[in-house]
Amino acid sequence: MMAHALYTLLWRLLTPCFLLRLLWRSRRQPDYRRHWGERLGFYGTALMQGKKEIPGVPAQVARIWLHAVSVGEMRAAEPLVAALRTRYPAATLILTCMTPTGRATAQALYGAMQNTRIVYLPYDLPGAVARFLAGARPDLGLLLETEIWPNLLAAAQRHGIPVLLVNARLSRRSARGYARVAPLLRPALRRLAAVAAQSKADANRLALLGAGHIEVCGNLKFEVAPSAELLAQGEVWRAALGERPVLLAASTREGEEAMLIAVWQRLRHPDVLLVIAPRHPERSADIETLAQGLGIPVKRRSAGMADAATRLWLVDGFGELPACYRMADVAFVGGSLAPLGGQNLIEAAACACPVLVGPHTFNFARATGDAVAAGAARRIHDVEECAAAVNTLLENAALRQQMSAAALRFAASCRGATGRVMALIAAVIREKEKGAQCSTC
Repeated sequence: MMAHALYTLLWRLLTPCFLLRLLWRSRRQPDYRRHWGERLGFYGTALMQGKKEIPGVPAQVARIWLHAVSVGEMRAAEPLVAALRTRYPAATLILTCMTPTGRATAQALYGAMQNTRIVYLPYDLPGAVARFLAGARPDLGLLLETEIWPNLLAAAQRHGIPVLLVNARLSRRSARGYARVAPLLRPALRRLAAVAAQSKADANRLALLGAGHIEVCGNLKFEVAPSAELLAQGEVWRAALGERPVLLAASTREGEEAMLIAVWQRLRHPDVLLVIAPRHPERSADIETLAQGLGIPVKRRSAGMADAATRLWLVDGFGELPACYRMADVAFVGGSLAPLGGQNLIEAAACACPVLVGPHTFNFARATGDAVAAGAARRIHDVEECAAAVNTLLENAALRQQMSAAALRFAASCRGATGRVMALIAAVIREKEKGAQCSTC
């Protein structure tokens, strides 16, 4: 109780700082200035959705709430959202996120669906989460990956709302950090109705922190199939470039672009097009300035297709990464040269793109290790080793084809997580139905 009280006090004290941080970030991304009321649990009509009871929908799942913090998690939720829509087609789906990019991704992927609401999850303040739950009125909550909010989970338990942590992952590094605040996290984890862990290692770490009813269900990110339209777009780009080799630097983080440019400068082929698709497109101006300072002709994707004079093509928007993977001869998946834990390489594998990753992949340790073992990816440790690997792949079409085939086999072998998560959700719903029946006996 003391840990929880201190946690809540810190939230109250730091909330003005968080709001100032939003204002600061809005200098480069104006969308951070929008929907501030939602951050504090004030939604107006954004969560209104007619009657709670919907004909043909079980009362226990009339309103489903799913939280995915940002772009990667929102995209990972795509197969789960599709399964929920198939199983409960008339239910209201409330999607929450924490970032403007996550909100834009949700709008692009799910905005056209009927009975769907897309809003920000409020800060973890008691009043804010109470207002959210009162407006959303969810019958079931699904939190993706490691979104553990003590006040939110406590409020959901008081309202009788079962909440599951799905696609849950916890690296060794994160587990050590969470262990320092175990008195706060342990009660929060115990309030979860169930946990769908990505791997056995994730399950073990979550259990040590106090989570119960854990099942290993696999990684939902393996289920995301690139759209035919984006793959076709990639083929168009590839045709426009002719025989020109393409090195893609995908989901790069701050500091990595300079290293990937250094890799590109070491390549033996004189006409390789470097394509950079940063994890956060709002950083595009900084990357463009970096390239121009080095005398590299750069063109933004928003300004059109790369031409013969373009040496660096900067993808400055959202949602086109599968097209980039289809266009590329080799892709480096970012967040792994810098010690940031890596980004998701599964989408690249599903697009049949040969992949390189750096040494720092602790956020996706199991997936990366399996991909390397399957021959779908290769691990490098520094700029020189990366340049050597890219040179080898660009000069060996047969090796690229082998890695492409291995990537497709690897992606196909790892599917099935959605079905297992849906089975766990169904079990939780059955328990809720039993409880409702017993309360009326």
